[in-house]
Amino acid sequence: MSDEIIEMHGVRVLLFAGDGEKLAAAQDANTFLSETWARDATLAVIPVSRLGGDFLDLKTRIAGEVIQKFVNYQVRLAILGDISAWTDTSKPLRDFVYETNRGRSLWFIRDLAELDQRLAANAAG
Repeated sequence: MSDEIIEMHGVRVLLFAGDGEKLAAAQDANTFLSETWARDATLAVIPVSRLGGDFLDLKTRIAGEVIQKFVNYQVRLAILGDISAWTDTSKPLRDFVYETNRGRSLWFIRDLAELDQRLAANAAG
């Protein structure tokens, strides 16, 4: 599978393929941001399979640094897939996911149906 552009509720979304370069360090965000801009998308959807092993370990600060880059460059980010293996064992991560999912810059979503619901709700105001 390759990267794919879709339109959802007026938002141009870049769905990254499940395989490819990993988002394992803050500087790796540049690769994903560059591809998002090149495809004129405003929302990048990155599968959990593309995250580096330490991404969801908040002590490494990788997630925070990556998210800050996306926010600075005004590109929304969604992490696609089941992260319950991590949230079940980390209250700080569970709290982080809860808080970010309340905002508009970063979402952790299980599937594209959940993304569709969130974008529909945002479009409705």
